[in-house]
Amino acid sequence: MTKTITNAEVHTLAIDLAKSSFHIHAADRSGVKITSKPVNRSKLIQYVSNLQPCTVVMEACGGANHFARKFTAMGHTVKLIAPQFVKPFVKSNKNDALDAQAICEASQRPDMRFVSPKDTAQQDIQSIHRARSLVVAHRTALSNQIRGLLTEYGVVLPQGISILRRSLPSIIDSDNREFSALFRELLHSLYGALIAVDQQVESFNQKIDLLAKHDDRCVRLQTIPGIGPMAATALVATLGDGSSFKDGREASAYLGLVPRQNSTGGRSTLLGISKRGDQYLRSLLIHGGRAVVRTSPKHSDYRSNWITDLARRRNVNVASVAVANKNVRTAWKILQDGNSYQAA
Repeated sequence: MTKTITNAEVHTLAIDLAKSSFHIHAADRSGVKITSKPVNRSKLIQYVSNLQPCTVVMEACGGANHFARKFTAMGHTVKLIAPQFVKPFVKSNKNDALDAQAICEASQRPDMRFVSPKDTAQQDIQSIHRARSLVVAHRTALSNQIRGLLTEYGVVLPQGISILRRSLPSIIDSDNREFSALFRELLHSLYGALIAVDQQVESFNQKIDLLAKHDDRCVRLQTIPGIGPMAATALVATLGDGSSFKDGREASAYLGLVPRQNSTGGRSTLLGISKRGDQYLRSLLIHGGRAVVRTSPKHSDYRSNWITDLARRRNVNVASVAVANKNVRTAWKILQDGNSYQAA
């Protein structure tokens, strides 16, 4: 029979997060279950506040950072675990109780890796990036629709959002006899929507530039070749001060920029990059690396010579990922030490 929970007995409290119904699994110092029961959202904060300081463990999912800040302010030690590390501990079928138990068991492993909770400043930056990413995706979909509609009338435009933006006014005012008044009105409406979305993207870009100028960490990160305001703010939002990683290689692995392994029997086999972590940040870093690879032949320093030689021996894409990998390791060191980048 489940025992009644007491403040002194609880050493680890695992919470399976959801939208309105949560499940808690409390264990003592030896890992033995004390209680396991559902709690609704309105009672969860009150429930945890009545406990003596203990270790609160949750999956790193939606809402986890909010609760992590709340529970930390109460004096608890909060740990977040990536969902893929919890899944192997789920026994048999999946339900809320078994999920909470799996979180508790995973947290007690001595070699478990935890995710550092984000503060409000990091979440603010990340929210702006997520909103901008959504608007950019909407702009891409809108431009593709305009191109598709024009193709049905025999008007085919080259690739590029700037070409479409430049060409649309003249296309609308052209004397194309296939364009009816209704279709011209539709094109004019879509062109207005495209301009409005462009303004939204520019507004987000200005916010990100402003954040990058006023955050000392972002200013120092931008001294690294290949990292601009976009990548610098995204790195700060994801890595924080870098204290969650023991070295730069671990930070790079967290972002999926190191090779996957398929090794066995003492034989090491390295594949392509793992592509784990934040796809958005990884794409920013690789695009920055590609810009560095493109300009490296114009310079003669050690780093540029290494990049140029690598691009010649392998290819531009491999060199771009290698630069992104090196930039993350350098960024971790800068965040840890508080210094700026200095070329060799």
